Amino acid sequence: MATVGYFEGTDPIVLTRLAAKGTGTLPVSNGFDLHGKYVVHLAPQDGVSVVVGYLHKVLPANGIAVAPRDLLFACTSHEIPVILVVEKSFHDAAGVRLGEMQDRVKLVDPADLYEAILAVVS
Repeated sequence: MATVGYFEGTDPIVLTRLAAKGTGTLPVSNGFDLHGKYVVHLAPQDGVSVVVGYLHKVLPANGIAVAPRDLLFACTSHEIPVILVVEKSFHDAAGVRLGEMQDRVKLVDPADLYEAILAVVS
């Protein structure tokens, strides 16, 4: 069974649809919001098939020396896909903010999130 790791604020309707179809959900934290398991500590035994959340959850707060690559290190190391929610019109700007991680994550418009997750977990 697939499991979706999700940052706080991820659309609960999307998560509920996934759960109704048998997909597991696991809250993950960026280390600041304490929402769930710290995303940096994800390991293969957690069974996470994809990590999803809004862009701001992986961007550093001003004055904090943590880059998106730092927060998503475990995802990169364990080849866990990452889907970040950003309105289509902001994809270019989001790519700039993600820096070297822009090619390692998939940016998805909020309206397309459910389908994007299904494409990974199905």
